[in-house]
Amino acid sequence: MRTSRTSPPPPPRPPTGSRPTCARTPVKFRYIAVLNEVIPGGNAQYVLGAMKKINNALENDPGGQVMVSASVSFGVIGVSYPPSNGAFSGAAMTYMEPILASTGAPLLVNVYPYFSYKGNRNSISLQYATFTSPSTVVQDGSLNYQNLFDAMVNSVYAALSQAGGANMPIVVSESGWPSDGGFAASVVNAGTYNANLVKHVGGGTPRKSGPLETYIFAMFNENQKTGDPTEQHFGLFYPNQQPVYPVSF
Repeated sequence: MRTSRTSPPPPPRPPTGSRPTCARTPVKFRYIAVLNEVIPGGNAQYVLGAMKKINNALENDPGGQVMVSASVSFGVIGVSYPPSNGAFSGAAMTYMEPILASTGAPLLVNVYPYFSYKGNRNSISLQYATFTSPSTVVQDGSLNYQNLFDAMVNSVYAALSQAGGANMPIVVSESGWPSDGGFAASVVNAGTYNANLVKHVGGGTPRKSGPLETYIFAMFNENQKTGDPTEQHFGLFYPNQQPVYPVSF
């Protein structure tokens, strides 16, 4: 005669925020970014399906306030100059069109004037890249640009319009400047860029007025991150929690 042993059911999990060691206050998330900066690329084919599955999982969200979107780099833009002619690259467009048609969430875009400046230092000035140009640098029809950030963001708006997403909002999911590790990477430049970014985004861009939701990358320096040395130095704080430079919000 066989007997079976059964284990008692596990105790119920405490709700999020009920244990001070987990979270002192309830945490609210605005967005879920699916597969950061993989369009275009080998994993781009999985983005739309992953977005749909996550949206399905959130159907029981009582607040219904968490939005699911793709997070893309500025590399999805094939034409960026002048900004009004902005267009997605052919490789990116294959994946962007179905994503734009399937979501009511903003497009999350990582915008880094630093990398554009670094790669085009003979044609882009440091002042234009760090919001310190005293006058118009690029005139695009009736729109005047004093900083590279606005030009980059507006080229994304133009690309969205061409792709049938004229009314889709943009969230700048990452922007920042390295404080060390490479060309033009210094505490002064990083502090200048981020301080001016904070002041600037409340007014929108020449193409679209109003606050532009923007997130600074990053909270901490990542001293163990691989790749280009600048990638370790985008933080506002060192790993020991000491500030790299002050920024007022």
